[in-house]
Amino acid sequence: MIGHLVLAGLLSLSCLPAHAGPPHEARTAPLQAARPASLHVMTWNVCAGTYSSCPLFRRTTAELAWHVAVLATQADVIFLQEFCSGADADLERELEARTGRAWSVGSAGFAHPDGSPYQCAPDRNGRARGVQSVTLAVAGQDVRFETHALTTPPWGLRRNAICTAGRTFCTAHLSSGSPYDDRQKGAPYRHKQLGELLKLARGVVGGDLNLVPRAASAAYRGRDECDPRDRWTYVTKKRKIDYVFAGPGRVRHCFVDHARKRWSDHVPVHAWVAR
Repeated sequence: MIGHLVLAGLLSLSCLPAHAGPPHEARTAPLQAARPASLHVMTWNVCAGTYSSCPLFRRTTAELAWHVAVLATQADVIFLQEFCSGADADLERELEARTGRAWSVGSAGFAHPDGSPYQCAPDRNGRARGVQSVTLAVAGQDVRFETHALTTPPWGLRRNAICTAGRTFCTAHLSSGSPYDDRQKGAPYRHKQLGELLKLARGVVGGDLNLVPRAASAAYRGRDECDPRDRWTYVTKKRKIDYVFAGPGRVRHCFVDHARKRWSDHVPVHAWVAR
């Protein structure tokens, strides 16, 4: 189902089916047989919304969904930034068709300083694609989501974090550092937002932080990051600003997909995290 942003009770990892069988099998199979030792989490800034230089700008919602789903066929959890909320239903259908599992998708849209929705550009046929968003997709039926406002410059875009209910998984897209969005010395708003995101998270957390590892040092305290080699994730400037964090000792493997550097101005990051 398409997730609604509601406050709800705890979501335990045990509710996430993690094998490739049909949804009814995921609900009835013995727990030990159905659950591999790790969860596969992917984060990716799709750059689909408003930047005309990005490859997925003005692509249809079906095309956006296809590009995500082909990268995430084996994933259990997906963090997306600069996605378009109008593609949520297409993404859910595409993931379910490719994986044979039920999925839930929730989005938290950006807003202008006056509170009006920050719309994605229409597709090349002129059809609306919804609001530019940070999006969370989880393999599981009827997963609930919650959204939390982050502190943003009064003159900049309003941003939110989105989490599963219970905050087992949380993602966000922090301020960009552009002249209109936290360009001040020391990046005060991004550091404030990072602190708010980390305070929310009770499990796996990540996304596009728009901070290099040294500047994002607070996130490393008490957590392991997917890629200790700090390989670049931002194509334009060849620096690392995309992350997946989990508790100490939980990260089992990391893959930074540089082969997809022509699909967006960011590359996907895949983390395998112990349950």
